[in-house]
Amino acid sequence: MDKLKPKLFSVMKNYTGAQLVKDVIAGIIVAIIALPLSIALAIASGVGPEAGIYTAIVAGFFVSFLGGSRVQIAGPTAAFATIVAGIVAKDGTQGLMVATIMAGVLLIVMGFCRFGNLLKYIPDPITVGFTAGIAVTLFIGQIKDFTGIVYQHGEKPIETAEKLEAIFANLSTINYQSVLIGALALVILIVWPMIFKKIPGSLIAVIVTAAIVKGCDLEVNTIGKAFENIRTGLPGLSIKPSVFSLAMVRSQFSNAITIALLAGIESLLSAVVADSMIGSKHRPNMELIAQGVANIGSACFGGIPATGAIARTAANIKNGGRTPIAGMVHSISLVLVVVFLMPLAKLIPMPCIAAILFQVAYNMSGWRGFVKQCKFAPKSDIIILVTTFALTVIFDLVVAIEVGILLAAVLFMKRMSEVTQVEGWKEVDADNDPDSITLREIPKNTLVYEISGPMFFAAAGKILQISPKKDTKVLVIRMRSVSAIDATAMNKLELLYDDCRARGIQLVLSHVNEQPLRVIEKSGFYEKVGKENFCAHIDDALERATKLAGEDKKETKKDEKK
Repeated sequence: MDKLKPKLFSVMKNYTGAQLVKDVIAGIIVAIIALPLSIALAIASGVGPEAGIYTAIVAGFFVSFLGGSRVQIAGPTAAFATIVAGIVAKDGTQGLMVATIMAGVLLIVMGFCRFGNLLKYIPDPITVGFTAGIAVTLFIGQIKDFTGIVYQHGEKPIETAEKLEAIFANLSTINYQSVLIGALALVILIVWPMIFKKIPGSLIAVIVTAAIVKGCDLEVNTIGKAFENIRTGLPGLSIKPSVFSLAMVRSQFSNAITIALLAGIESLLSAVVADSMIGSKHRPNMELIAQGVANIGSACFGGIPATGAIARTAANIKNGGRTPIAGMVHSISLVLVVVFLMPLAKLIPMPCIAAILFQVAYNMSGWRGFVKQCKFAPKSDIIILVTTFALTVIFDLVVAIEVGILLAAVLFMKRMSEVTQVEGWKEVDADNDPDSITLREIPKNTLVYEISGPMFFAAAGKILQISPKKDTKVLVIRMRSVSAIDATAMNKLELLYDDCRARGIQLVLSHVNEQPLRVIEKSGFYEKVGKENFCAHIDDALERATKLAGEDKKETKKDEKK
């Protein structure tokens, strides 16, 4: 069973000074990477740039201190940008705070209820679909800042389609200086890592473009122009109990569920990737609890929803981080940035922020995996993938996940019902099946049917397809391949029994497995049919049929039994 114990308390038993040095270096480097990303993601989320750094500080510290992974780095991620922007646009920062705190509580409950292992049952096409959809919406949302377009008619688009419409309606306002700065930032982001791998290209892009805009006095929008009241210094407690009205809680409940599910999925995916890189094993339920505490803490200090960040976690590992100390150093380093360097953030050009988010959108899109699934996956999975992707772009993530999971469940049941077969015995190759009909003789007036596959409500109707003949006295149902049975199938089995009884036919069941037998006993069907009519093997069932049909037992073609 997964331990509810932070990984920090386990790894510190054998902690060394050499590892401390590596963790400190890794933490500082990750902080440098996280700084421009946190600012960019906060702006994409419709909040002030400082909110992104506050999130990285508070959530990053709590996830490292309480989390179930050795190396997880948490903070704002692109997956939340469009969701948060929608909440802020409709309900303001107070609505976002309520939704985030509620999501944190849900995550903690999920952790204590041991739901960490259940999230793996979300189909891969849904994850790939909504991740690619989020990437597209994030990309579209940054076109305005990259091109310097100005909304002349006071548009405040929220949905992706509305943003595209507003962009096309205001194409005449494109600022070509902004486009050049954005293009320069993109070139740096792409080329720099090919030359220097230790220093993140996003930091260089921010420094170079800010210097050019400031030095050349270009007419390019900056963070200082876009956000006049940027808070500096350490974050203060910003929670207001008065906003937790019943109406607000009700209105934010669906948003809270979305944030909790997305935070849980992304964090555990990141932890799994990290495990494969360092040969470790995370504690999923403890990770969920830590994510819950982190989101509550982030909201209380003016931050936004947070989750494990795969890119920053990978950077932590590549730079030597092997314990949660690295993540805590990353948070402390960002505290120093907030205290001493935050005023300089006002100089960062908005096209540069957009370029960074373009790269983030490209990296998270997973387009290769998307195309691969479209080429080689079963048709039902392709339908789920494309539907989830389209709904994420056209509507939002809530609708996409709900419809995606519902569609996956329906298509899965359809596939399983197709697998389940109810067939009368027919000649097969005895070499392939030592229990086949060719090795034994069916008594007169006896009909043998074999059920293959789970018997659940989608396939239960096939039981009633069994049609005894006029001279049938015994109906043998072989159930060796029935792994499970539900209430609907049980009801159909009872209807079959009643029909047989009305015709004077005795029902005999062979090789009933453990789960179906429990259901049969609990329903009273076991006593109704009679203990003597439940046989462990098909040969026993045929012997019982011979006796019931009033015939002597015939010699089998082969004495060998399974």
